[in-house]
Amino acid sequence: MKCPYCNHEETQVIDSRDTENLEATRRRRECSKCKKRFTSYERVEEADIVVVKKDGKRERFERQKLLNGMLRACEKREISLDKIEKLVDDVESDLRKRDSVEVDSKTIGKIAMRRLKSLDKVAFLRFASVYLEFEDIERFEEELDKLQKK
Repeated sequence: MKCPYCNHEETQVIDSRDTENLEATRRRRECSKCKKRFTSYERVEEADIVVVKKDGKRERFERQKLLNGMLRACEKREISLDKIEKLVDDVESDLRKRDSVEVDSKTIGKIAMRRLKSLDKVAFLRFASVYLEFEDIERFEEELDKLQKK
């Protein structure tokens, strides 16, 4: 595997372990040239999940898109990358357990919000504000009231 820092083609696996949900293998690698370390994940290639967008268009599910959204929501929060990765793994796992390979974007958002809410309420509110398209402060207050009542 190429080193993401110097593009050298020789790297060694230093540590290898399964993720908590056993759906991927996490490998710590070290470049034999620059000696920097990085993490790679090995996953089984599964049938594509097809996302049905609001406008009816269909596109392949991109795990990285969901991860990027979660990273933005968790920015400046004390949440490890491992926890965020696990959250995304869990959302993807929930999607794969469904009877259909097609899933609407609304369902993905709901699953992601439910899982994020149990991890961090501030990150949940950030994610919800984008996903639910909050247009004014009142909408934030409504969602905040719901969080505080639970």
